[in-house]
Amino acid sequence: MKGLWLFLTGTLLQGVPYAPSTTPKSLGIAGYAKVLCSAVFVSGRDPDEAKHVSGYFMVPEEDRADITNIDVDREVRSVRITLDNMTREARYFGDQGCVIIPEGEDGVFFEPEPVVSSLPDADTMDWPMGDRLPESLPGGVDKSALDAAVDAAFRNPESRTAAFVVVYKGAIVAERYAQGAHRDMQLESWSMGKSLTATLVGLLVADGVFALDDPAPVPAWQAADDPRRQITIRNLMNMSSGLHFIAPRDPDYTPEMGYPDHMYIYTGAVDAFEYSYSKPLQFPPNTEGRYRNSDPLTLGYLVKRAVMARGESYFTYPQRALFDRIGIRRQVLEPDPYGNFLLTGYDYGTARNWARLGLLYLRDGIWQGQRLLPEGWVDFVRSPAPAWKEPVYGGLFWLNGTGEYALPKDTYLMAGGGGQRTFIVPSKDLVIVRMGHFRGDGPAMRKELNEALAGIVNAVAP
Repeated sequence: MKGLWLFLTGTLLQGVPYAPSTTPKSLGIAGYAKVLCSAVFVSGRDPDEAKHVSGYFMVPEEDRADITNIDVDREVRSVRITLDNMTREARYFGDQGCVIIPEGEDGVFFEPEPVVSSLPDADTMDWPMGDRLPESLPGGVDKSALDAAVDAAFRNPESRTAAFVVVYKGAIVAERYAQGAHRDMQLESWSMGKSLTATLVGLLVADGVFALDDPAPVPAWQAADDPRRQITIRNLMNMSSGLHFIAPRDPDYTPEMGYPDHMYIYTGAVDAFEYSYSKPLQFPPNTEGRYRNSDPLTLGYLVKRAVMARGESYFTYPQRALFDRIGIRRQVLEPDPYGNFLLTGYDYGTARNWARLGLLYLRDGIWQGQRLLPEGWVDFVRSPAPAWKEPVYGGLFWLNGTGEYALPKDTYLMAGGGGQRTFIVPSKDLVIVRMGHFRGDGPAMRKELNEALAGIVNAVAP
């Protein structure tokens, strides 16, 4: 994990507006407070367990021992963390989850809004619209081999695997929980939320709001001499916009560049949408593929503008337009203090929720006979992005183009930090969800996961 701490220890904050006095330490404890707040008040986890395995990585390694106080206030439903006489707070705002309180403020700049599902109790409906499972498995499953494969994912408790769900031929054929997790726990999902952004964009494309090759309708880019006018929806979906957004995965990143923009949107308590789309171009669009939060956040901004232009509630739109239609009754999407969904990482869902989303893609965007995503959308998100040097990224989905995972090459996936994965395997009619806590992510966990994946493939019919 040393490389992870490296990019959090810079002393510069180049390109960071809003909070010029903010330091990496202050940002670190702000992010830590947010993740711990969500673990306790969204997921329902024990704070002593969560502070050890989730969110700690936001704080530079050498500073963690100097944290003098972590205060979990169950009455206010907040978490406050103190380091070097600096205290940062995150607070729970109901269905909007936990949000960092900006420095010098006592609240956020949006009005919390309830998000209520229109669906009946999940235990009254069969999977996938509900949670009732059949008593028998579909044909073509070697149950003992499947159980042995799932065992591999849970063999080492230090890998922190919390949930594992296998869907074959549309049915749940294996499901297991550990680390205190359970079927209904909203688990940290991190960048799997980028694929959720892709899905919301797909719904709007289906509605005719915009098309993949339309120039992205960002008002700030519309001046005649602004080169960002060339950026299309497709470029943003492919993470190939060319926006200059410092990110730890950049091949030329060094700590001297300062605190990464990619992380700042999580910890800075700023308007993450404006911060993202305000960046200048570094590369011509569609010439350089880089994993940067700017692109999905700009798409999130366009989703928000489109929904609000129709006079609809932004906070409830995902529930109405997507989740209720595929059997998801609760998925916690957390915003920044300005009310913008941070679906690049601050999103919480159950393993079954992610399995449903995977199943929607496995079925080509059709749910129980009704097309939700436009024809060709699934083929687009699972096709290699042209500007990426390797066939590992599509349209806000990762690809198994280099065989990183012990799954067929047609596999594509939602992926997030800490080992969150939703694999979609068309050639095997499989969806596989693995979720866990951040500290467990590493080479040992990935080896065990690949062992489990290989075993699952061998346990189902060709």
